[in-house]
Amino acid sequence: MRRNLLDVFNEPDPERRSAAISQTYSEDVVWHEPDRVNHGREALAKRATELRAQTPDWVFEPDGPVSVNDDLGHLGFQYGPAGQPPLVSGMDIAHCKDGVIVELYTLVTEVRG
Repeated sequence: MRRNLLDVFNEPDPERRSAAISQTYSEDVVWHEPDRVNHGREALAKRATELRAQTPDWVFEPDGPVSVNDDLGHLGFQYGPAGQPPLVSGMDIAHCKDGVIVELYTLVTEVRG
């Protein structure tokens, strides 16, 4: 869960992000965002790149510990400009199989400002 948040969505270097995506997600991962569904690693990588481009000075921070129950993982997050109070909070919930994420749900719980 932390690799998903920090090594993928916080990573500015495309090669390191791509390597983290290969290690973190199944080839056919499905990522549910509040406004769209992304199918496959390639679509996830493209969307992660778009998010970084939209807010290049913003960072994700974990908000609490990782929770695990059988094949489900959960991690809260905060998101906003580096060094400033976060403007967005939410959570990622992941269904995992064989050590990788096969389905990811991103829920936004609060938008400030």
